[in-house]
Amino acid sequence: MGIKPDHWIRKMALEQRMIEPFVDHQVRDGVISFGVSSYGYDIRVADEFKIFTNVYSAVVDPKKFDPASMVDFKGPICVIPPNSFALARTVEYFRIPRGVLTLCVGKSTYARCGIIVNVTPFEPEWEGFVTLEISNTTPLPAKIYANEGIAQVLFFEGDEECELSYADKKGKYQYQQSIELPKI
Repeated sequence: MGIKPDHWIRKMALEQRMIEPFVDHQVRDGVISFGVSSYGYDIRVADEFKIFTNVYSAVVDPKKFDPASMVDFKGPICVIPPNSFALARTVEYFRIPRGVLTLCVGKSTYARCGIIVNVTPFEPEWEGFVTLEISNTTPLPAKIYANEGIAQVLFFEGDEECELSYADKKGKYQYQQSIELPKI
């Protein structure tokens, strides 16, 4: 299994519609960077957020998550409260090939501010908009800029295809169109 370089990412994005919309270069001027990089793709965060709130003193339960724990927000800048988090989705829609696994990691610009994007894989044959978890680990409010870079996706191609893909398993987060809360 090996990590794939920029020319492979460009080819897969164009031939197999792996990433849409696709930016074939790195956009940097005046924004947190996004687009293709040396060995990955810097994804953007859309302008739709679900911000965690403790208004109802709910218990966070991944088996029975209470949607009332989240406040919907749409706008160019999302402010995440101190020691809290928000869910968001990517601008880009992904179609991961059967022989590929990705790993999504946070960008250093946000990490240097105490803002962490959860590390997550996109499994072979997973498709959809990515739901991102963005944590503000600081004691201060933190700004997230919509339509700018938020994380980097690294692509790993296997020596052979997997026996059971995410599509084969009929994964519960397949074909996501919006921010998805946890479900069993």
